[in-house]
Formats: sequence, structure tokens, C-alpha cells
Amino acid sequence: MGFGIALDVGTSGYRCHLVDLSKNGKIISTAITMRHPLPGANIMDHLHFWLENGAEVGHKIVMDTVGRLIEMHGVDAKQIDRLAVCGNPAQVSMFEGIEIRDLAYAGQSLLKRLNVKVPDRRAKVITAGDIGLSVLRSEAEVVIPPSIRHEIGADALAMIIKSKMMEEKETCMVTDYGTNAEMGLFHDGELYTGSAAAGPAMEGQAIHHGMLAAPFAISDFSFAEDGMWNNHVLDDALKPVVGMKINPSTGAVSMVNDIHARGITGTGVVAAVALGLESGLIEPPYIRTPTKTLHFQNGIDFGEEDLGEAGKAMGAIRAGHRTLIEEVGIDDTDVKSMYLAGASGTYVDPIKAQTVGMVPRVIEKTVQVGNTSLMMAYDLLVKDEAVDDMQRVADSIASKHIMFATSKIFEHMYVNEIAYWVEGMPFDLYNESLKSNGLKPLPPIVRPKSTRRIVSSDIPVIGDKGLKILDNVGVYLMGGFEGCIGCKKCAKECPERALEVLEGGPYGYTIKIATEFCLGTACKNCESVCPQKVYRFSDLKVTERS
Repeated sequence: MGFGIALDVGTSGYRCHLVDLSKNGKIISTAITMRHPLPGANIMDHLHFWLENGAEVGHKIVMDTVGRLIEMHGVDAKQIDRLAVCGNPAQVSMFEGIEIRDLAYAGQSLLKRLNVKVPDRRAKVITAGDIGLSVLRSEAEVVIPPSIRHEIGADALAMIIKSKMMEEKETCMVTDYGTNAEMGLFHDGELYTGSAAAGPAMEGQAIHHGMLAAPFAISDFSFAEDGMWNNHVLDDALKPVVGMKINPSTGAVSMVNDIHARGITGTGVVAAVALGLESGLIEPPYIRTPTKTLHFQNGIDFGEEDLGEAGKAMGAIRAGHRTLIEEVGIDDTDVKSMYLAGASGTYVDPIKAQTVGMVPRVIEKTVQVGNTSLMMAYDLLVKDEAVDDMQRVADSIASKHIMFATSKIFEHMYVNEIAYWVEGMPFDLYNESLKSNGLKPLPPIVRPKSTRRIVSSDIPVIGDKGLKILDNVGVYLMGGFEGCIGCKKCAKECPERALEVLEGGPYGYTIKIATEFCLGTACKNCESVCPQKVYRFSDLKVTERS
């Protein structure tokens, strides 16, 4: 065989390896996007856009983006014989271009009323032609992984298999620390799962200077001997190195290494909050510095608005963990191990993560396992038997999915988290509120006896030809509307500056939106401010690739 592509379709972006299938699966290069190509900041935004603007529009955006990502590797795409994908059920379904309404809507009666036929999400091998991935030869194989159930996808399965958590026969938890924060609790032979919409702050987005884990992102902080903070920055191989020492209160700088930072990723945010809490510079919702800001290297900073966004994300994760523990009916001390997956789970300091509530407060061991979704896509690509093995594991797992959106436990927990992070509720009142709602209070923190990191970066091998970044996906929604006067109010109201009004087109003016920057149906400021009431976001179509 020639070449293959291992593709992780994440909620915050895509990552893929180019693999030489004729040389024992050697990884040649890695390419990533900096954002998800569909409008919106989370999975619900993506689903809403898909349903409002149409599956044809959504699928074309996905296929165009995957095509551009493949082309970045610099080989003739027609030499690629096989592609394997991994991700959560919604992202894999959107990649495949199949029904997603069963994932978007809760309740069998509604699905029946809408005449929704739930698709088969068992493992299978199809072709690029079947899904319209035109950059590849139509007969190129595409490996689709299984779901355990429709709510529990291949990404959760990848966490379970690659972490080997079920082999230890003890109560343990696993979480993929991303926008969608998939998590599982394994207890007494059964897997309990949930998904907390943590939001984009865990991926460094929705933060003023935030970015995904990529070269030259601040990924961590540590205390220096003189009370300053070491800024840890990812180099061009995604390895963290110490950059500058900074006084976070004043911004005073002491140079260590000459590496320029261009943003802060989610793990850097976690570290900043943890050190801020420990040093007293942060007392939610306030930052106790003269400028109400923490100062980092190269002019990157972190303000109280960023703290609020981060707190909501951290709070959703802690609320999710506690909901699983309460639903199963066990105590905090029963959970022995915590497995951290995903880019954020790889780079985050587990002790700092525990300080901010993203790791259970009582734990004996933490294990950081990397980007298990991309790892599993690689296995599916290079091992013919991997897809069948994965399906057998899926069939063998007794599981229960807990819908946090309808869980009263999660509701009580998350209300408390918002009160703590956004309104400054003291921790003793937090626990009193839990007890008044029949829930166990949070115990004092007990640090893990063991912290183990299996991989040095979330993508341990990037290949001899290095990491390639698709900084601009280059997929656009465009359309014109009869009665548009070209006032450009829609462009002025776009919070992400994703929209342009161009002269020309059948109605005199054309709307052009960069999909990856657009907030999608959660925003639609552009539509609401149209003075002529002629602009309809759902009528925009994908342009041909330029």
C-alpha cells in the first residue's frame, strides 16, 4: 500500500498524520487546524448550524477542510489508499455525512414524530467516494469506528482502550479535557459516562489571548525561586520549554530562553488560575493586581473576564465528575485513579488541575495518556484487525450514559460552580448549599501519591517532515439578498470580525463569512441587525474552494 491518513475530528479542531503504509506505518508528518471549520464554539453550535443551514452545507465545509488538511502534507493525494477517522459520535457522523438529529434531539417521541431513522454506528469500512471526499481517489478506503451507544462514541472508546483503565480492576475515572469534556467512571465492572459542555476555554479559546495547543503557545506556569513565574512555551515540536520569568502583578521581565509566545492555551489558563489561587492573586471573581490582570511574556495577559470564562469551563468539569460519583452512589475516596486525555489532558499539570477542580479532590494516582483519539485513528489505519477489535470492545462494555443536561445533580453542582467562580461564593457556603440539596460536600484536597505521564506531548510523533498548521481553513459561506442596501451593519456587529460585505452579485452586494471564525447560530448578530430584515443566515451557501 501507499500512504494513509489518521484523522482526529475534534470539537475544537482537526489533527491528522500522514503515514507511509509501506514502511511499517511510519508517520511522515502531522497537520492541524487551529479551529473547528463549522461555525460555533461547541458541539451544540455545530449541530444547530448543521440542522439550520442544511446537511449539504455542513458536510461540504467538513470535506473541504479535510481536503485542505490532507493537501498540506505535500504528497499526491491520489497516492493515499486509506483514511481512518476517530472522534465523538456527532463529529464522526458529520464527517460521514449521515443523520445527526438523533444526537441533537432528546426523546424518542420527538424523533418518531420527525420520522428520524437512527443510523447504524457500528464499525465499517467505506470509500472516499461514498462520502464525497473528492481529494482522494473514490475507491480509497475510509475506516469508520464504532460507538458503544449513540451517545458514547469512538473518542470515549479510544480513551478506555488506550488508557487501559479497565485492566486495573479498580474504580477509576477518565476525561478528555476539551470543549465537550467527555468523561467516564468505571466501577464494579460497569462504565458510566457523561459529557460536560465545558466550552472553548479548555482549548484556549474564548480567552483574550487564547489559542489551541500549537507551537509558541504558553502551556504552563511554575513558581520561580524569586517569586516570579516561569512561562512554559511549546516549541516547534510541541515540547514545553521555559521562556521568560515574569512578575504577574507588574509584568517585570527576566529573560531565560529566547522563545517568543503568541498566545496561551487551555493548560496555561489552568496553571495561571491555580498559581493565582495559591498565591492569593486570584480570589474569584477578582484578580488582585493593580491592573486586575495577570501579566505574562510578550504582552500576553489574563483578565477577570478571562477568569470568568475559565471558571465556567472548570466548573462544568468538576460538576460532571461529581455527578458521575453521585449517580453511581460511591464516595470520593472510592475513586483511585484519574486518566487525563486529549491535548489539555497531556500538557496540564495534574496537581494544578486538581487545585482548580478538574481532577477529583481525593485521588491516589493520575495518568496522562495523550491524544487517544488520534492514537486510535492511527491504529485503525495501520492494523487491519483494529476496527474489529474496537467493535468487540464496544460490544462488551456494559455502560450507562448520564445526560447532564437533564440531571438535577449536575444542575445543583453547576449552579454552585457559577456562584463560586462568577459571584465569589465562599467555599464553606458552597458545601452548605450542596448539603441542603442532599449532595455530599466537597472533601479537602488529598494530593495524588503518583503522577505519571505516558507521552511527552499530545502528539508524541509528528514525523520527520514536521508539523504543518492550517492557520486559515479558507472555507466561506456566501450569499446575496434582494433588498440588501450594503449598509454593512452586519459586518460591524460581528464580534469575531468573520463577516465582510462585498460589492457585486445578483442583488448588488454579497455577504462573505469565514466559517471557522463565525460563532454560528448561537450568535447571529448579523441577521438581527439587518435594517431591511432581508438577511437570512440559514440561506448562505458554501463557496467553491479557492
